[in-house]
Amino acid sequence: MADAKKGGPQEKKKATSKSTCYEVSGDGFKRKNKFCPKCGPGTFMAAHKDRVQCGKCGYMEKQAAE
Repeated sequence: MADAKKGGPQEKKKATSKSTCYEVSGDGFKRKNKFCPKCGPGTFMAAHKDRVQCGKCGYMEKQAAE
């Protein structure tokens, strides 16, 4: 007999859009996430619950515990 699939349907993860990385105010804009110090400007670091990490080079900084 064929094995039955366990569990229900998996949830899809929401993709981060570019509009969530910027904050528009008046005539300019501000970047919310910081840039990677190794890769330089143009490469954002992903903001996780307990760390920020670069997806390009893997550089990671831990956040201070609150």
